[in-house]
Amino acid sequence: MLRYSAFSRDPAGGNPAGVVLDARGLDEREMLAVAAEVGFSETAFLVPADGGFDVRFFSPRAEVSFCGHATIASAVAHAERHGAGGLRYRTAAGDVDVVTARDEDGSWRATLTSVPPVVRDLAPQDLDALLAALRWSAQDLDPALPARTAYAGAWHPVVAVRSRQRLADLEHDVAALERLAAARGWTTVDLVWRQDATTFHARNPFPAGGVVEDPATGAAAAALGGYLRAGGHVPLPARLTVLQGEDLGRPSTLHVAVPADPAAGVAVTGAAVAMP
Repeated sequence: MLRYSAFSRDPAGGNPAGVVLDARGLDEREMLAVAAEVGFSETAFLVPADGGFDVRFFSPRAEVSFCGHATIASAVAHAERHGAGGLRYRTAAGDVDVVTARDEDGSWRATLTSVPPVVRDLAPQDLDALLAALRWSAQDLDPALPARTAYAGAWHPVVAVRSRQRLADLEHDVAALERLAAARGWTTVDLVWRQDATTFHARNPFPAGGVVEDPATGAAAAALGGYLRAGGHVPLPARLTVLQGEDLGRPSTLHVAVPADPAAGVAVTGAAVAMP
Protein backbone atom coordinates (compact mmCIF):
# COMPACT_ATOMS: atom_id res chain seq x y z
CA MET A 1 0.00 0.00 0.00
CA LEU A 2 1.37 3.36 -1.12
CA ARG A 3 0.09 6.83 -0.26
CA TYR A 4 0.43 9.68 -2.74
CA SER A 5 -1.02 13.17 -3.01
CA ALA A 6 -2.17 14.17 -6.48
CA PHE A 7 -2.34 17.60 -8.11
CA SER A 8 0.36 19.01 -5.87
CA ARG A 9 4.13 18.83 -5.47
CA ASP A 10 3.72 19.26 -1.71
CA PRO A 11 2.48 16.27 0.34
CA ALA A 12 0.54 18.76 2.49
CA GLY A 13 -1.48 19.85 -0.57
CA GLY A 14 -3.43 18.04 -3.22
CA ASN A 15 -5.75 15.07 -2.78
CA PRO A 16 -4.39 11.96 -1.02
CA ALA A 17 -4.94 8.60 -2.70
CA GLY A 18 -4.10 5.06 -1.81
CA VAL A 19 -2.24 3.05 -4.46
CA VAL A 20 -1.81 -0.70 -4.85
CA LEU A 21 0.42 -1.25 -7.89
CA ASP A 22 -0.14 -5.01 -8.01
CA ALA A 23 -3.54 -6.06 -6.72
CA ARG A 24 -3.49 -9.59 -8.09
CA GLY A 25 -5.20 -11.93 -5.66
CA LEU A 26 -7.40 -9.27 -4.04
CA ASP A 27 -11.15 -9.64 -4.45
CA GLU A 28 -13.73 -6.85 -4.29
CA ARG A 29 -14.41 -7.32 -0.57
CA GLU A 30 -10.70 -7.11 0.24
CA MET A 31 -10.21 -4.01 -1.93
CA LEU A 32 -13.07 -2.26 -0.16
CA ALA A 33 -11.61 -3.22 3.22
CA VAL A 34 -8.20 -1.81 2.24
CA ALA A 35 -9.78 1.42 0.99
CA ALA A 36 -11.73 1.78 4.22
CA GLU A 37 -8.59 1.21 6.29
CA VAL A 38 -6.63 3.80 4.31
CA GLY A 39 -9.51 6.26 4.69
CA PHE A 40 -8.67 8.47 1.70
CA SER A 41 -11.41 9.47 -0.71
CA GLU A 42 -10.17 6.82 -3.15
CA THR A 43 -7.66 4.03 -3.54
CA ALA A 44 -6.56 2.67 -6.93
CA PHE A 45 -5.96 -1.06 -7.40
CA LEU A 46 -3.92 -2.01 -10.47
CA VAL A 47 -3.73 -5.51 -11.97
CA PRO A 48 -1.22 -5.95 -14.83
CA ALA A 49 -2.98 -7.22 -17.95
CA ASP A 50 -2.25 -7.24 -21.71
CA GLY A 51 0.36 -4.48 -21.75
CA GLY A 52 -1.66 -2.24 -19.45
CA PHE A 53 -3.62 -2.44 -16.23
CA ASP A 54 -7.08 -3.40 -15.18
CA VAL A 55 -7.85 -0.70 -12.61
CA ARG A 56 -10.54 -0.45 -9.95
CA PHE A 57 -11.21 2.49 -7.68
CA PHE A 58 -12.72 2.25 -4.20
CA SER A 59 -13.80 4.92 -1.77
CA PRO A 60 -14.04 3.88 1.90
CA ARG A 61 -17.68 2.96 1.24
CA ALA A 62 -18.11 1.86 -2.37
CA GLU A 63 -16.51 1.24 -5.74
CA VAL A 64 -16.55 4.15 -8.20
CA SER A 65 -16.31 3.88 -11.97
CA PHE A 66 -13.38 6.25 -12.37
CA CYS A 67 -11.18 8.47 -10.21
CA GLY A 68 -8.89 11.09 -11.70
CA HIS A 69 -6.69 11.91 -8.73
CA ALA A 70 -6.02 8.23 -7.95
CA THR A 71 -5.16 7.74 -11.63
CA ILE A 72 -2.59 10.55 -11.47
CA ALA A 73 -1.23 9.28 -8.13
CA SER A 74 -0.89 5.66 -9.24
CA ALA A 75 0.69 6.58 -12.58
CA VAL A 76 3.35 8.66 -10.83
CA ALA A 77 3.95 5.88 -8.30
CA HIS A 78 4.47 3.48 -11.22
CA ALA A 79 6.75 5.92 -13.08
CA GLU A 80 8.99 6.40 -10.04
CA ARG A 81 9.64 2.65 -10.05
CA HIS A 82 9.60 1.84 -13.78
CA GLY A 83 10.29 5.09 -15.64
CA ALA A 84 8.26 7.60 -17.59
CA GLY A 85 6.04 6.68 -20.50
CA GLY A 86 2.54 5.74 -21.54
CA LEU A 87 0.11 3.49 -19.68
CA ARG A 88 -3.30 2.11 -20.60
CA TYR A 89 -5.82 1.92 -17.76
CA ARG A 90 -8.85 -0.30 -18.33
CA THR A 91 -11.50 1.04 -15.99
CA ALA A 92 -15.20 0.45 -15.44
CA ALA A 93 -15.80 3.68 -17.38
CA GLY A 94 -13.65 2.61 -20.34
CA ASP A 95 -10.03 2.81 -21.44
CA VAL A 96 -8.02 5.78 -20.17
CA ASP A 97 -4.57 6.58 -21.54
CA VAL A 98 -2.05 8.05 -19.11
CA VAL A 99 1.37 9.56 -19.86
CA THR A 100 3.97 10.29 -17.18
CA ALA A 101 6.95 12.64 -17.32
CA ARG A 102 9.60 14.02 -15.01
CA ASP A 103 10.20 17.77 -14.80
CA GLU A 104 13.59 19.46 -14.59
CA ASP A 105 13.21 19.93 -10.83
CA GLY A 106 12.84 16.17 -10.39
CA SER A 107 9.11 16.22 -9.67
CA TRP A 108 6.72 13.89 -11.46
CA ARG A 109 3.51 14.60 -13.30
CA ALA A 110 0.96 12.60 -15.21
CA THR A 111 -1.64 13.36 -17.87
CA LEU A 112 -4.82 11.32 -18.24
CA THR A 113 -7.12 11.51 -21.24
CA SER A 114 -10.69 10.85 -20.24
CA VAL A 115 -13.33 8.86 -22.02
CA PRO A 116 -15.44 11.06 -24.35
CA PRO A 117 -17.52 13.41 -22.18
CA VAL A 118 -21.31 13.47 -22.16
CA VAL A 119 -23.30 16.54 -21.11
CA ARG A 120 -27.01 16.58 -20.24
CA ASP A 121 -29.52 19.11 -19.00
CA LEU A 122 -30.20 19.21 -15.27
CA ALA A 123 -33.89 18.83 -14.50
CA PRO A 124 -35.33 21.94 -12.78
CA GLN A 125 -36.55 19.89 -9.83
CA ASP A 126 -33.09 18.38 -9.39
CA LEU A 127 -31.51 21.83 -9.44
CA ASP A 128 -34.01 23.01 -6.82
CA ALA A 129 -33.21 20.02 -4.61
CA LEU A 130 -29.49 20.52 -5.13
CA LEU A 131 -29.64 24.20 -4.20
CA ALA A 132 -31.67 23.35 -1.10
CA ALA A 133 -29.05 20.79 -0.02
CA LEU A 134 -26.27 23.32 -0.66
CA ARG A 135 -28.26 26.01 1.19
CA TRP A 136 -27.82 28.27 -1.83
CA SER A 137 -30.37 30.21 -3.88
CA ALA A 138 -30.92 30.68 -7.59
CA GLN A 139 -29.62 34.25 -7.20
CA ASP A 140 -26.21 32.82 -6.29
CA LEU A 141 -25.79 31.20 -9.71
CA ASP A 142 -23.82 32.52 -12.68
CA PRO A 143 -26.35 32.95 -15.52
CA ALA A 144 -23.57 32.70 -18.12
CA LEU A 145 -22.85 29.10 -17.07
CA PRO A 146 -26.16 27.27 -16.62
CA ALA A 147 -26.23 24.22 -14.37
CA ARG A 148 -26.00 20.90 -16.23
CA THR A 149 -24.73 17.39 -15.57
CA ALA A 150 -21.50 16.18 -17.15
CA TYR A 151 -19.69 12.85 -17.45
CA ALA A 152 -16.07 11.99 -18.24
CA GLY A 153 -15.91 8.67 -16.41
CA ALA A 154 -18.27 9.64 -13.57
CA TRP A 155 -21.37 11.88 -13.39
CA HIS A 156 -21.27 15.33 -11.78
CA PRO A 157 -23.72 18.21 -11.76
CA VAL A 158 -21.79 21.35 -12.70
CA VAL A 159 -23.03 24.41 -10.83
CA ALA A 160 -21.37 27.80 -11.36
CA VAL A 161 -21.75 30.67 -8.88
CA ARG A 162 -21.38 34.42 -9.28
CA SER A 163 -18.71 35.04 -6.64
CA ARG A 164 -15.69 33.49 -4.99
CA GLN A 165 -17.20 34.31 -1.60
CA ARG A 166 -20.29 32.25 -2.37
CA LEU A 167 -18.08 29.31 -3.29
CA ALA A 168 -16.07 29.72 -0.08
CA ASP A 169 -19.23 29.80 2.02
CA LEU A 170 -20.17 26.13 1.73
CA GLU A 171 -22.11 24.75 4.68
CA HIS A 172 -24.20 22.13 2.91
CA ASP A 173 -26.64 19.56 4.25
CA VAL A 174 -24.46 16.46 3.89
CA ALA A 175 -27.26 13.94 4.46
CA ALA A 176 -29.62 15.61 1.98
CA LEU A 177 -26.89 15.87 -0.65
CA GLU A 178 -25.98 12.21 -0.12
CA ARG A 179 -29.58 11.12 -0.69
CA LEU A 180 -29.90 13.23 -3.82
CA ALA A 181 -26.55 12.11 -5.26
CA ALA A 182 -27.39 8.45 -4.62
CA ALA A 183 -30.79 8.81 -6.31
CA ARG A 184 -29.30 10.49 -9.38
CA GLY A 185 -26.04 8.54 -9.69
CA TRP A 186 -23.79 11.56 -9.13
CA THR A 187 -20.27 10.86 -7.86
CA THR A 188 -19.34 14.39 -6.77
CA VAL A 189 -20.99 17.77 -7.17
CA ASP A 190 -18.78 20.15 -9.15
CA LEU A 191 -19.18 23.68 -7.79
CA VAL A 192 -17.22 26.30 -9.71
CA TRP A 193 -16.48 30.01 -9.92
CA ARG A 194 -14.97 31.47 -13.07
CA GLN A 195 -12.12 33.82 -12.19
CA ASP A 196 -11.28 34.67 -15.80
CA ALA A 197 -11.63 33.15 -19.26
CA THR A 198 -9.49 30.12 -18.48
CA THR A 199 -9.21 29.94 -14.68
CA PHE A 200 -11.78 28.25 -12.47
CA HIS A 201 -11.99 27.68 -8.72
CA ALA A 202 -13.75 24.46 -7.77
CA ARG A 203 -15.16 22.62 -4.78
CA ASN A 204 -16.40 19.04 -4.88
CA PRO A 205 -18.61 17.57 -2.16
CA PHE A 206 -18.32 13.77 -2.40
CA PRO A 207 -21.28 12.26 -0.51
CA ALA A 208 -21.19 8.98 -2.42
CA GLY A 209 -17.77 8.16 -1.02
CA GLY A 210 -18.52 9.09 2.55
CA VAL A 211 -16.18 12.08 2.21
CA VAL A 212 -17.47 15.57 2.95
CA GLU A 213 -15.36 17.14 0.21
CA ASP A 214 -12.59 16.30 -2.25
CA PRO A 215 -9.62 18.71 -2.37
CA ALA A 216 -8.86 17.79 -6.03
CA THR A 217 -11.09 15.92 -8.46
CA GLY A 218 -9.62 14.93 -11.82
CA ALA A 219 -12.79 13.27 -13.12
CA ALA A 220 -14.81 16.40 -12.36
CA ALA A 221 -12.18 18.61 -14.03
CA ALA A 222 -12.48 16.48 -17.18
CA ALA A 223 -16.27 16.68 -16.98
CA LEU A 224 -16.02 20.47 -16.57
CA GLY A 225 -13.96 20.62 -19.75
CA GLY A 226 -16.64 18.63 -21.57
CA TYR A 227 -19.36 20.92 -20.17
CA LEU A 228 -17.55 24.08 -21.28
CA ARG A 229 -16.98 22.66 -24.77
CA ALA A 230 -20.56 21.47 -25.20
CA GLY A 231 -21.97 24.83 -24.11
CA GLY A 232 -19.64 26.92 -26.25
CA HIS A 233 -18.31 28.63 -23.13
CA VAL A 234 -14.63 28.63 -24.17
CA PRO A 235 -12.80 29.10 -27.48
CA LEU A 236 -11.47 25.78 -28.70
CA PRO A 237 -9.03 24.20 -28.27
CA ALA A 238 -8.83 25.42 -24.69
CA ARG A 239 -6.27 25.20 -21.91
CA LEU A 240 -7.76 25.73 -18.49
CA THR A 241 -6.52 25.89 -14.91
CA VAL A 242 -8.71 24.55 -12.11
CA LEU A 243 -7.77 25.60 -8.58
CA GLN A 244 -9.25 23.44 -5.87
CA GLY A 245 -8.69 22.61 -2.21
CA GLU A 246 -7.82 26.13 -1.04
CA ASP A 247 -10.81 26.26 1.29
CA LEU A 248 -9.75 22.94 2.83
CA GLY A 249 -6.13 23.92 3.40
CA ARG A 250 -4.93 21.51 0.69
CA PRO A 251 -4.35 23.67 -2.41
CA SER A 252 -4.41 21.78 -5.69
CA THR A 253 -3.77 22.71 -9.31
CA LEU A 254 -5.32 20.84 -12.23
CA HIS A 255 -4.42 21.67 -15.84
CA VAL A 256 -7.15 20.82 -18.34
CA ALA A 257 -6.76 20.62 -22.13
CA VAL A 258 -10.03 20.58 -24.10
CA PRO A 259 -9.70 19.65 -27.78
CA ALA A 260 -12.09 21.04 -30.38
CA ASP A 261 -13.30 17.59 -31.47
CA PRO A 262 -16.59 17.04 -29.59
CA ALA A 263 -15.97 13.28 -29.50
CA ALA A 264 -12.47 13.54 -28.03
CA GLY A 265 -11.58 12.97 -24.41
CA VAL A 266 -10.39 15.78 -22.16
CA ALA A 267 -6.80 15.74 -20.86
CA VAL A 268 -6.11 16.47 -17.20
CA THR A 269 -2.53 17.00 -15.97
CA GLY A 270 -1.18 17.21 -12.47
CA ALA A 271 1.82 16.54 -10.30
CA ALA A 272 1.89 13.87 -7.58
CA VAL A 273 4.17 13.18 -4.66
CA ALA A 274 4.63 10.40 -2.13
CA MET A 275 3.26 11.13 1.33
CA PRO A 276 5.34 10.50 4.44
